[in-house]
Amino acid sequence: MKLFVYHTPELTPEDSLPDCAVVIDVLRATTTIATALDSGAEAVQAFSDIDILMEKSENWLPDKRLRAGERGGEKVAGFDLGNSPLDCVPEVVADKRLFLTTTNGTRALQRVAQAPIVITAAQVNRQAVVNYLLEKQPLTVWLVGSGWQGSYSVEDTACGGAIIELLVEQGKMSLEEIAGNDEVIGAFSLYSQWQDDLVTMFHKCSHGQRLLLLNCHEDLEYCAKTDIMDVLPIQKDPGVLVKQS
Repeated sequence: MKLFVYHTPELTPEDSLPDCAVVIDVLRATTTIATALDSGAEAVQAFSDIDILMEKSENWLPDKRLRAGERGGEKVAGFDLGNSPLDCVPEVVADKRLFLTTTNGTRALQRVAQAPIVITAAQVNRQAVVNYLLEKQPLTVWLVGSGWQGSYSVEDTACGGAIIELLVEQGKMSLEEIAGNDEVIGAFSLYSQWQDDLVTMFHKCSHGQRLLLLNCHEDLEYCAKTDIMDVLPIQKDPGVLVKQS
């Protein structure tokens, strides 16, 4: 298994795809996706374009769909939900499909949608992601951060490092063996620095500060929780994520 970390979807190679793509948007899309599926959502269907989301979601019965989305951290006007994982409780999302659009995470999913395997990762479901990678042993794995409008986001790279750390520990592999690019070493080191205080890191990073201005402190606390749910979102059809059974 060779791992490659890409800080944003724009930095991924244009002429290739991995055997397995792991999309990361800790604040907050992939945390929301994992939480929604863990709470019983039928699926999460991701869109980068709001108009296409509206068109596709019209084909679903109103009582079987939820339109969820944000732009700039704020809920899209007229939508049922924003992008807070705290809203994805069973009594709201169970048996429904979330039609989700976000500023960053849904763009990353779109970039790797044609890969043979696409899964999503956040701190909350890190162990489930590592379990899957250790079981399937894909030859090439991209850990793709979502960033912020094309630029680097420290929390996504740190989550990549959290996955790498556990793969090294539980897979009994050396960092040198699995590192496909230098970004893997950097992600591992970043997580090592902050693993005991992710909330402080979130408060320092630009995306965390944007969310704090929107009074999303509880979201930051929740997104920093590690290995709290055994759920693996996996792509069933392009852009459609379901809970792996």
